[in-house]
Amino acid sequence: MAIILTSEQQDLKELVKNFMENEIKPHVKEYDESGEFPLELYQKGFELGFHLLEIPEEFGGSGLDHQTMCVVLEEMAKVEPAYGITMLCNSLALECVLISGTNEQIKLFSDKIIPGGFGSFCLTEPNAGSDAASLRTTAVKDGNDYILNGRKCFVTNGQFSDFFVVFATVDRSLRAKGITAFIVEKGTPGLTIGRHEDKMGLRLSNTTDLALDNVRVPAENLLGQIGDGFKIAMRGLDQGRINNAALSTGLSQGAINEAVKYAKERVQFGKPIINNQAIQFMLADMDMQTEAGRQLTYNAAKLLDSGIKASREASMAKCFCGDNSVKVTCDTVQILGGYGYSREYPVEKMYRDSKIFQIFEGTSQIQRMVIANQLL
Repeated sequence: MAIILTSEQQDLKELVKNFMENEIKPHVKEYDESGEFPLELYQKGFELGFHLLEIPEEFGGSGLDHQTMCVVLEEMAKVEPAYGITMLCNSLALECVLISGTNEQIKLFSDKIIPGGFGSFCLTEPNAGSDAASLRTTAVKDGNDYILNGRKCFVTNGQFSDFFVVFATVDRSLRAKGITAFIVEKGTPGLTIGRHEDKMGLRLSNTTDLALDNVRVPAENLLGQIGDGFKIAMRGLDQGRINNAALSTGLSQGAINEAVKYAKERVQFGKPIINNQAIQFMLADMDMQTEAGRQLTYNAAKLLDSGIKASREASMAKCFCGDNSVKVTCDTVQILGGYGYSREYPVEKMYRDSKIFQIFEGTSQIQRMVIANQLL
């Protein structure tokens, strides 16, 4: 499919590009080294409405479609993928609310996020990663409330979130059919935020544990019906996987840009190394595979925008683009040689950042299972 941006999308792309280059890029190295969460940098993005992009217009947001979100996220990831991750986790939590929530629940989310808040998607547990249906967090009915007990891990935005979409089971023997989704607000008694993870990459994003000890949640905070949680999570992940494909595509493109720039400047044997066919072939493969991933991503986004189920296409995009980002950033390090291995240049960070795109929101192996199941 041809990707031809509208004038509005092109204007938004330029806005994001200028913002990331001028406001974020100068601080990336500092915060990557410290591992701190640069709240002030995210607040600058809030001022431009980057946290409202997928909130429907009737609730005060921009109401962007999925394809336009891909434009924004790819541009963010060229400079700093963690910035896009932080913003899109609001979108992933929102998508769960939009899928099954009431107008009152959507308004609750929007009223928390619009002033500059964060949201979190809480599915993964220490013993329930790829096998999400085996989660152990429980939800027990108590009058007009539910009592939640359990632990979540790898919660993006956890330390700063104003609300959490938490998946718990009403009956572990039912596996996926017992999983139910709840909105849990910050400050609810019994809700404890754990330590921030010291990560290999995406160090400008916040990642924590979440403990629930007799957390009382009113019944009106239940999303959908009892047992709908797994279905809600999987539908939310369709969008999340497309968003992650866009981010890993942006990361790959950013690496290509660095590789080309360096190869034009680096002179060996009396000529720039970009004149060597070995380098040219590496760059050609990097460019070709990244464009293929971009096409997969926009195709999946267009299907969702058309109201068509896109689990297969979302998994294809996420898997292909995640694998490609690892290959492209690795080859970029190779093109820069010893300098690529040094923190003097940004490409070693890109290599570190890329690995997580083969892991979170379903590993590359899980994506292949999803695709194969469609064939079977």
